[in-house]
Amino acid sequence: MLRTPLAAVSALLLCAPAAGAQATSPSPGWAVVAVDQASRRVLVLDGARDLMPYQGPERLPVVWRWSADTAADLADLAPAHSWTFPDEAKSRVRQGRRYLITTASGGLAAVVDTATGTTRWAADVGRAANPHSIELLPDGNVAVAASDGGWVRVYAASQGPRATAFAAHRLPGAHGVQWDERTGLLWALGDEELTALRVGGTPAAPTLTVARTTPLPESGGHDLAPVLAAAGRFWISTSTGLWRYDPAADHFTPVHLSDPDAERNVKSIGDEPGTGRLLTTAPDHRGPCDWCTSSLTLHRPDGTRPLPGTALYKARWWGGRPPTSGHGA
Repeated sequence: MLRTPLAAVSALLLCAPAAGAQATSPSPGWAVVAVDQASRRVLVLDGARDLMPYQGPERLPVVWRWSADTAADLADLAPAHSWTFPDEAKSRVRQGRRYLITTASGGLAAVVDTATGTTRWAADVGRAANPHSIELLPDGNVAVAASDGGWVRVYAASQGPRATAFAAHRLPGAHGVQWDERTGLLWALGDEELTALRVGGTPAAPTLTVARTTPLPESGGHDLAPVLAAAGRFWISTSTGLWRYDPAADHFTPVHLSDPDAERNVKSIGDEPGTGRLLTTAPDHRGPCDWCTSSLTLHRPDGTRPLPGTALYKARWWGGRPPTSGHGA
């Protein structure tokens, strides 16, 4: 893998300073959230400390962490089973509060208040479904995409912390789900197509209807993420490529990296606003599983940040200063 000098990588991963604080790098940026299947935790990494020498798995540059295993309010959902292989983590801000939204292949989907570590909503959608992504809608409901289940559901999460009523749309290989506030559409990525869904009904009884469907340029749709530098557009990863999709033009543009091999089998992709740097994760085939990596990979400029002892599945930019408390160690 390509590497950059330590100072350059520090600029890539440095977290933005709190109000009134002085930046410790000429190019402050966002923190990173990653799902680590080795420790069964969601980790928020602060770039300011991300470059300290490796001192073992308990000395990673983690400023906030969460695990369903140590969340007392999730005991009824048997996290020892439902939290197996965590596979998604995103930051969402609603009404001034930041939430972690997360899923695990074992079946758990959850919305966590990062200020308190308490769970706003959670459900075990079933191990056989293999949930792979999640979205928090403006009305407080929650969308979940399940790859083996082959569906996208909108749960009436606004109705309570264990609300289970849902609307469903069949989508083979559903891997990604993303809300577009500009159009009010819920986009979902499957094996072969990208679908825009319109959420109707009421918060207590949502409905889903298809607004449009677009075939993918190649099969194996995996990650769907917003292009933060261009509202309304999306990053998409497929089996062997990366793409940028413009819904207005209904057009996929291939994304080429300096290392063509880095475009294959990408589990997550996203850009950092202001710098345009790309962050990706892809299997390195060096760890305990064939689908994980123990490094964060950056592009434009290129660089890697090894995190030995981890088994990372996805990593995403986490906007602003991370919270200072949470569950798990």
